Amino acid sequence: MSPLLAVDKLEVVYHRTITAAQGINLTVNAGQIVAILGTNGAGKTTTLRAISGFLGIDDARVTEGSITFKGQRIDSRPPHEIARSGIVLVPERDKVFPNLTVAENLSAAIGLGRADRRRREEATFALFPHLADLRGRIAGLLSGGERQMLAIASALMCQPQILLVDELSLGLAPIVVEDLMARLVQIREQLGITIVIVEQSAAVALGIADYGYVLENGRVVLDGDRARLMAHGDIQEFYLGHTSGDRRSYRSVKQYRRSRRWYG
Repeated sequence: MSPLLAVDKLEVVYHRTITAAQGINLTVNAGQIVAILGTNGAGKTTTLRAISGFLGIDDARVTEGSITFKGQRIDSRPPHEIARSGIVLVPERDKVFPNLTVAENLSAAIGLGRADRRRREEATFALFPHLADLRGRIAGLLSGGERQMLAIASALMCQPQILLVDELSLGLAPIVVEDLMARLVQIREQLGITIVIVEQSAAVALGIADYGYVLENGRVVLDGDRARLMAHGDIQEFYLGHTSGDRRSYRSVKQYRRSRRWYG
């Protein structure tokens, strides 16, 4: 069975000089939650932007490789066509329209007739009942967690087949993050939507992911299912903080210990 989404030998260059992704390979099967992990600058957001078509806003482009969705190449298509085909991004920044109400944000996500828009809106509010109580509130007055809920809800209005979520936990309290992650699982289970989530927090992402990829300096250095990654020594030390003695950042280690223990 072919994967729903396949990224093959992806290379992305910013400003025609800076290579941010180098030969990235990953696959996403229908119904999976896939995590892309790594520290700042690892290439996580670049990968999501390449998949969703939003590279142009950062003066970046795919220079090599391919991105295939349902068997069709999408790496040269504009963002609105990719979204219409079924891949929708919840970005790291500029998640909502701050001067619009919650209801207006949802309506702005798509161009639909009133009946269809109302039907989708009510289905979305069923997943996020707290937002239903805030329909008339200006989005700029929402808390960080409420804004994140609204951003996900707005994406769901587009009825995606794949939902790309960039740094969901950033700046949020752990209890809020836990609730949002549970919502993503609910979205997968109830709506059958495949999810790709980018996270710095391996503990958060691997708590719900079926499979994960670890990026370092624009390359995939580790991948595996949740159990395999959680048990891996480098993940435990550099991402989960489980180590004897003083904890070290992987950036302080000359060579990331991965080849023999992981691929050997």
